[in-house]
Amino acid sequence: MRLVIARCRVDYAGRLRAHLPLATRLLVVKADASVLVHSDAGGYKPLMWMSPPCALRVDVLTDDEGGVTQVWTVQHAKTDDRLQVHVYEVLHDSAHELGVDPGLEKDGVEAHLQRLLAEQIHTLGPGWTLVRREHMTAIGPVDLLCRDQFGASVAVEIKRRGDIDGVEQLTRYLELMNRDPHLAPVAGVFAAQEIKPQARTLATDRGIRCVTLDYQALRGLDDAGSRLF
Repeated sequence: MRLVIARCRVDYAGRLRAHLPLATRLLVVKADASVLVHSDAGGYKPLMWMSPPCALRVDVLTDDEGGVTQVWTVQHAKTDDRLQVHVYEVLHDSAHELGVDPGLEKDGVEAHLQRLLAEQIHTLGPGWTLVRREHMTAIGPVDLLCRDQFGASVAVEIKRRGDIDGVEQLTRYLELMNRDPHLAPVAGVFAAQEIKPQARTLATDRGIRCVTLDYQALRGLDDAGSRLF
């Protein structure tokens, strides 16, 4: 990755036209050929950019061109879009080899919630036991199959954010599972870190219990005894 801080003006031409007047900005050139123009404000989003496939050509000017020392032309390979940077002064220029990025690992995704809740099934009630994770039905697996303190079957569907689609999904699972004489009657639990009001209303109307999951507590990172509320 190349990082250049320069006094520059920038023009974009193609499907639209845009212009950035002369100012000090950060120019980022990535290994995938993308070029981004950032200011010191506005959050993470660049002011202008060109995504790959594209090619960068840098022309160094030796004659006086009104103070311009370099012209960067970034041409998209499949369209007429073109980003042109007129550099007046380079304040910083460095290159860094970042290597292969392992990718984003999301914390608190549904798989994590499922594993933690399966290990702490008592969260749903004292005397509850886990029968299996990913109990298969004809239309897909329900996250957890459990038995409550009375030995009755319970299907648990887990989401990060519970919406109406999740309730509909659990409803379909319950309809199929209740046809199995070895399981019926099967109750339903809709568990999520956040449950939308409409989803909670629909679930309650269908006799499905809603449970809000505390991810930090499941991980053992939330000491309930140290909190005031």
